[in-house]
Amino acid sequence: MSNSLLDALSTAGLLCPVITAGHQDYDRYRRVWNGIADRLPLAIVRPQTVEDVQNAVRAAASSGVLLAVRGGGHSIPGLSTCDDGLVIDMSLLRSTIIDDDNQTVEVGGGALLGDLDRTTVPKGYVVPAGVISHTGVAGLTLGGGMGWASRKYGLTIDSLLGAEIVLATGDITWTSATWNPELFWGIRGGGGNFGIVTRFKFQLHALTGTIAGQWTYPVENARQVLSSLRDRARQQSRDFTVSFTASPSGINVTAVWSGDAGLARATLSPFGTLAEGASGGLENLPYLTLQSRNDVAFAWSRRYYVKGGFWSDISDQAIEHIIQAIAEAPAPDCEIYAIQLGGAVSDIPDDATAYTGRNAGYYWLSEPIWDNMADDDKCIAWGRKTGRLLSDASIIGNYVNEQGDTGSSVARDAYGPEKYQRLARLKARLDPANLFRLNQNIEPQE
Repeated sequence: MSNSLLDALSTAGLLCPVITAGHQDYDRYRRVWNGIADRLPLAIVRPQTVEDVQNAVRAAASSGVLLAVRGGGHSIPGLSTCDDGLVIDMSLLRSTIIDDDNQTVEVGGGALLGDLDRTTVPKGYVVPAGVISHTGVAGLTLGGGMGWASRKYGLTIDSLLGAEIVLATGDITWTSATWNPELFWGIRGGGGNFGIVTRFKFQLHALTGTIAGQWTYPVENARQVLSSLRDRARQQSRDFTVSFTASPSGINVTAVWSGDAGLARATLSPFGTLAEGASGGLENLPYLTLQSRNDVAFAWSRRYYVKGGFWSDISDQAIEHIIQAIAEAPAPDCEIYAIQLGGAVSDIPDDATAYTGRNAGYYWLSEPIWDNMADDDKCIAWGRKTGRLLSDASIIGNYVNEQGDTGSSVARDAYGPEKYQRLARLKARLDPANLFRLNQNIEPQE
C-alpha cells in the first residue's frame, strides 16, 4: 500500500514536496494540536495551489489509503492525521482578502482564526468564529462555529456566502445558496464529509468596541455563582454573552458586551457580584486580545478530551453535577466550560442548515486538559463520566466539532435521523466510497 501511494504521488504532478519518514520535517509536520494523537502517516503533502490539492486527492483515491485533511490540526480525536495514510496539510493556503466594497472576505482553506481576525478586525469588521486563535477556519466553519460574536451575528456558517471545494473525484466546484445549494446546506454543519474546502467567502459585520468583565470565584461558592449567573443572563440583549469555566481552582466568569458603551457597566457589573469572594473586574478589551486569551491554556501538544452538549438553560441538576465533577477532578485543568447561545443563532430555522442546536441557550463542554501521558486513562474517564452526567440535562442534538469520541453514533446523535439521512444521501452522491471518512463520519446511503 505504501508503494502504491508513493507511486501515485510521484506521478501526480504535485508542485509541493512529499514528506515521508526520514525527511527532516516529518516529525514537525506530522504533529497535531492534541498530544494524544501521535500518529505516523505514510506521507504528508503541503499543497501550494488548489491543483496540488486536487492531485493529492486523486492520488489518495487511486491508492486506496486513508486520507486525513489538516486545516488547523485542532481535531479533538486527532482526525486531521492518521497512521499509514496520506495527510493533506492545508497550512500554506491561508490567504485572507477583504472586498471593502461588498463587505466580504475570502479566506484560504488553511487559514487560522487568528489570520482571519488580524485581517478583519483592524478594518472594523468581524466574522463570528471561535475563541482560540490557532484553530483552523475550515474545521470550525464546517461544523458550525460559535464564539463571542455569535449571539449578535450568528454562527460562523451564518456568515458563509460560498465555498470552493475539491470533491472526492479531484474535481473542483463552487457552492452557495444559488449554486449547488444542497451541498451548501450540507457543509454548514456537516463537517469535512463532502470534500476539502480550499476557499471560503464570508459576509463581514461591523465590529463595535468590546468591553469585558472577567472574575474568578472560590470553588466552594460554585452553586451560588452558577445559579445567579443563570438568572442574570436570562433576557439579556444579544449584545451580551457570558461564559463560565468551572475547575478545581475556581469558577471563572467572563461577560462580554459589544453594544452601546454607555450600557456596558450596568450590564456587566452584576456578574462580578454573583457570590462572595470575587476577584477581577471590567476592562476595555481589544477584540484580538479576547480572541487569543485562551491560546496558552489550550496550547499545542497538551493532551485533550472533550465531550459536549446543549442545554436550554443551566438547570439545578446540571449545577449539582458540575459541583460533583469538580470535586472528583483528577488533574488541575479538568474543567467544565459553557458559553451562552441564543440571540442571532436562534434566528435561523433549524432545518436551514445541517447544524442542529439552534434553540439551545448554552453549549457545554466536559474538557479535561493534562500534560502527562500517565494521566491519560483517569482524565479521559473523568471527561466521559462528567459528559454523561451533564448530558442528563441536555437537549437533543450536538455539535460535531467538540467531541473527543468517534463512531457512527456521534454523527447520528448530532444531527438526528432526518438530517442524518439527508446528509447520507448527499454523501452517497458526492463521496460514495467514503474517501473523506476521517471526520465525525456520515456513511453514504442512497
